[in-house]
Amino acid sequence: MVQTIPARDISLQELEEKFGLQLAEDAQFFTELSDNLPPLTDTEKQSLNRVKSNYLNLTKRRIMSEEAVKMVVLSPLLDLAGFYQPPFTIETETSIEISAEDDGAIVKGNIDVLVIQKRLWVIVIESKSTKFDVTIALPQALAYMLANPNPINPTFGLIVNGREFIFVKLNQQKQPQYARSYALSIERDSELYQVLSVLKRLGQLIS
Repeated sequence: MVQTIPARDISLQELEEKFGLQLAEDAQFFTELSDNLPPLTDTEKQSLNRVKSNYLNLTKRRIMSEEAVKMVVLSPLLDLAGFYQPPFTIETETSIEISAEDDGAIVKGNIDVLVIQKRLWVIVIESKSTKFDVTIALPQALAYMLANPNPINPTFGLIVNGREFIFVKLNQQKQPQYARSYALSIERDSELYQVLSVLKRLGQLIS
């Protein structure tokens, strides 16, 4: 019987208890973050500089909504990585709601999920408060990835809230193991370049 994963409320501890998920301790587990990264062209760097400029301009007034994050930051990245062209296909999963208490008030947000080639989960967080750190979606991302019907090959995730990006890798061949990158920031020099390079590398692997 297939077990339904309550992605909205799942925690890392529950994933460990229910599915035997473990954090990989081997430094070589997630070499895709640094090995054989494709270089970026000057045109790609100029496009990313434009994305960063757009983001900084729009966040002067207010925190970006989920739709704005997807339109201003994520969509250009997926385009530059080639995910809108063959052989890639993108599916949209149902959004789930998250909430947290911030200074006595209940703060709500959404997590939207895009799936590329059944092997790359892109998790978008709408954050109405600094309470929603980008890592808040890590359990949900892993829950979706664990539900992959074809666990033979490693699966990957990208969690983005507009400002920060975290890459995740899950391998289920034996004991389910995962690793994550540190948070890359659109506001730090060259880290947006690294995000695109890793996306292009993952595209090479999952295609």
